[in-house]
Amino acid sequence: MRNTSNPVFNDNKLKLGIFCTNGAGAAMTTLPERYQTSWPLSIETARMADEAGLEAIVPYARWKGYTGKADDSSGVVMDPMTWAAGIAQATSYSAVFATTHAPTVHPLLAAKQGATVDIISGGRFALNVVGGWNKPELEMFGAPLKEHDQRYDQLQEWLEIVERLWTDDEEFTHHGEFYNVIRGTSAPKPVQKPHPPIMNAGGSGRGRRFACEFADICFVLVGSLDPEKITAQVSEIKNFGRTEFGREVQVWTTTFVVQRDTDQEARDYHRWYSIENEDTANVDAWMRLQQEQTQVLPPAVLAQMRHRFASGAGGVPLVGTAQTIADRLSMLAGCGIDGLLLTWVDYVDGIKRFTEGVLPLIEEAGLRAPFQPRSASAGGDDQHLGA
Repeated sequence: MRNTSNPVFNDNKLKLGIFCTNGAGAAMTTLPERYQTSWPLSIETARMADEAGLEAIVPYARWKGYTGKADDSSGVVMDPMTWAAGIAQATSYSAVFATTHAPTVHPLLAAKQGATVDIISGGRFALNVVGGWNKPELEMFGAPLKEHDQRYDQLQEWLEIVERLWTDDEEFTHHGEFYNVIRGTSAPKPVQKPHPPIMNAGGSGRGRRFACEFADICFVLVGSLDPEKITAQVSEIKNFGRTEFGREVQVWTTTFVVQRDTDQEARDYHRWYSIENEDTANVDAWMRLQQEQTQVLPPAVLAQMRHRFASGAGGVPLVGTAQTIADRLSMLAGCGIDGLLLTWVDYVDGIKRFTEGVLPLIEEAGLRAPFQPRSASAGGDDQHLGA
């Protein structure tokens, strides 16, 4: 029985969050107004999201930039677990995620860190677990990239150990294919019971199976803007979780937002930052790594999505006026999407526009209840769902 006040389980039909603010954002552009890796910006954007009642603040994990060069901005990323602890103290409502690659962090350490962030946040922590895909990055750890399905075998063993450490009161010994734990235990335990929610972005057949069995949130890339195709993609995942494991899973995806007073103005800015000022070196390196090391999308589809990767991590485009964006959000929710992680070129300007222009429209559409800010302390001891 889940006992949690985490807002990712609230009653809003469409949940929202911000993504990639512990690094240089999601847009691969050279424009000067692009988001920069910055603690003051991390705090400012987190508080904006928190005060607007957005459900999630999600960082990404990266140890080396895509090009491998020391001055590559894509590699300037703050450690997500440490970052999450700071963000947790500065907020009071939103779920604060951390992202962890199994080959880079031992499960004993991840369990202790995650429980600590959950305590700091008053029960708002969530963990995005990743098997690892960036070969040069993993090689820094002396952890050669494993065969695709074997990465999920390791991730499963890793997560099972973490969850035992979060829930077992007695010591346990584990001898597995990838880890040995001798008389393992971890205290204090997380606030949330049985444990904080789990997110995973498994896109392959093996990845989908892992996500549906172990994750509360299945994070996907939506490769089409056709509502029928999106509905089919989402339904397949949710039905698989029900039929194979008897579990109800949420399906979330990512988006990039370009909101302006007219649709044409938004389209023009989208083209300006993502095509005319594309960070070509990083986009090329990203595409090459994706094609070589992952099975999230077939190569042909991946090539077609190049522009969306440059625009914002392959996300669904939300480009236009507040009403245009609200209409697309309604479409996505109607297709069964439960949550969206939002990205912008300039997050401060973007969050302000979004909360003032789009949120009221989707509240009127019944996708979200108006958020009632509370006057609680940042630790969030008296959590409510605001819905």
